[in-house]
Parts: sequence; structure tokens; C-alpha cells
Amino acid sequence: MKPTKFEIAIALIDKKNTEDTNTYKFSEVEYPKELLYSHRMTRTLLQFHPTASEELQIAARAQHICRWKIPRDEYPMDRIGYLKWRETLKKMHSDITGDILQQVGYDDDFSKNVQKIILKKFIKKNEDSQTLEDTICLVFLEYYFEEFAVKHTDEKVIDILKKTWKKMSDKGHEAALKITFSEKSLNLVKQAIS
Repeated sequence: MKPTKFEIAIALIDKKNTEDTNTYKFSEVEYPKELLYSHRMTRTLLQFHPTASEELQIAARAQHICRWKIPRDEYPMDRIGYLKWRETLKKMHSDITGDILQQVGYDDDFSKNVQKIILKKFIKKNEDSQTLEDTICLVFLEYYFEEFAVKHTDEKVIDILKKTWKKMSDKGHEAALKITFSEKSLNLVKQAIS
């Protein structure tokens, strides 16, 4: 059976992310870092929002597409540098995804919708953008938070958790509180949201 446009788009996103030379070890297996991240985004999105549209599913899968191509240290190591880096990344993710969608044969409206979600325009007003943001936060909390927490002071971790919590919807908060944390991490989460 011929693959659908959606299946081809997902395969092309994965193909790009397979090129990531940064690896991440999970269950004794080394994965290209952004490929593993993108699969976690898809899995978490579909658990959190099982009826997610094709646009939203593609945006989630492409959330970090080719992220390694613009290293953080190319920008000043301060808040302004960080924000500029993030904006440049979002635009790159959006552009690469738009090219893939055109290549596959999606129309301009579909591509623009996906790009808008990736750029996270109107987060609190656009349901798909908010769902993507919730998914990003849930993936961080479930898969990367413990590792992050051991590398930083409790104060910094609590500050990051507060910022993460603020970006999420009530539905996102409910899902986050179902994640199994270590006792120490749960304590930090409770301090951040109290």
C-alpha cells in the first residue's frame, strides 16, 4: 500500500534527525539525540491528546528538527543570547518542516498551520500551539528533568520548574502531576508550584 503524505512527512523528518551526531543513551542503546527526542514528543502528544490533528503531530515530530546545526555557544551565554538562539532555532525548524511538507505535496494552508504551531504563535490563544507547549514541558519533565536537576542548584531547578509550569495549561498541569518522580524531584516540583 502506498504511504500517505503524512507517513512520508514523518519519515523525512526522522531521516533529517537521524543525521544528528550527538547521541543519547537510553536502555543501553545510543540514539541520535534529536531522533529520540522527536519520538518521545510523538508518544507524549498522543498520550496527552489522542485526537491530535496531522498538523499538530507533524509540528511535534519536527519540534527540534536539525537542532544541532545551530549550537548554543554561537550566541552570547546570557538571557538575551539564549532567547535569540531559541528564536533562530524555531525559524529554522519551521522553514525545514515547511520545505518537507511542500516536497510531500501538502498545500500552503496546511504547511503554514504547521509552521505557526512550531513557531508557537499565540500560545495561550491557539489550542494547537498550547498543546505543543504542554507536550514539550511534559517530555522535559518525564525524560530530561532528573538529569537536569542533578547538574544545577535547587534554586535554579525551582526557577526553571516555575517557568515551565507557567507555560502549561491546566490539562498540562494534571498530566505533569501523574509523572513518577524521585522523592527529591517531587519535592522540588512541590516547592515550585506551591
